[in-house]
Amino acid sequence: METTIILDTLCFGEGPRWHDGAIYFSDMHAEKVLRVAADGSVTDVVHVPNLPSGLGWLPNGDMLVVSMTDRKLMRFDGTTLHEHADLSAMAGWDCNDMVVDAQGRAYVGNFGYDLHGGSEATTANLVCVEPDGAARIVANELNFPNGAIITQDGKTLVVGESFAGHLTAFDIDANGDLSNRRIWADLPGESVPDGICLDVEGGIWVCSPYTREVMRVAEGGEITHKFATEQLAIACALGGDDGKTLYVLTSEVTDPDECRATPTARLLTTTAPFAGAGSP
Repeated sequence: METTIILDTLCFGEGPRWHDGAIYFSDMHAEKVLRVAADGSVTDVVHVPNLPSGLGWLPNGDMLVVSMTDRKLMRFDGTTLHEHADLSAMAGWDCNDMVVDAQGRAYVGNFGYDLHGGSEATTANLVCVEPDGAARIVANELNFPNGAIITQDGKTLVVGESFAGHLTAFDIDANGDLSNRRIWADLPGESVPDGICLDVEGGIWVCSPYTREVMRVAEGGEITHKFATEQLAIACALGGDDGKTLYVLTSEVTDPDECRATPTARLLTTTAPFAGAGSP
């Protein structure tokens, strides 16, 4: 699969989402959310001083943004950034990616431990934030929960456990709780699932940073498509007019200081065989 570079001066891109005819994503270490229109024009959407990551939207159109280091979920109404939920009592360390369902219910992951500071690795939980901001833990003992999707019928959540090398599925109960935990797919070799997205045929595109590749995985683990990236493959999203444009964020490094000192991270595109589905 051939890729096209759209941007190559980012600090560190995360959380790409196709929304309202454009691709949105967090340039994490530049502390801002960006919007890239179909004509390639780039707009700064909002400044998030405690590092933005996962993105989503409430039914009223307000944007939800994970604020990593203060472990909060923020809400941007188009003018002002508001605190939506304080997750600091529930998140073991920095918050990271997130998926938001059609009702505005957000599922937010976290590192679990000080990854960049060299702390001993420990498991983390997944926090559910209701549209009114009420939050609770709905899953625990996850091995670095990262990118997540919700299926088109709203009944299944799949999250990448980065340091376990697999995708983990849950049933979503009527009240938003999670049950019936199971492995959706083991990934091959040294693959590390980071950002993910779902297509209409039920395949999940997975970015694997340290193997520098993006793969499409079927439930059970079959790899149906795969391509290499020059940089670490961080996160992906399907969008475009027909839903088949696969947007991929890549970076040469992950260290925050290096990312800021040498902003060479990229936004790539390629054409996927199937359109996007579900959330995000």
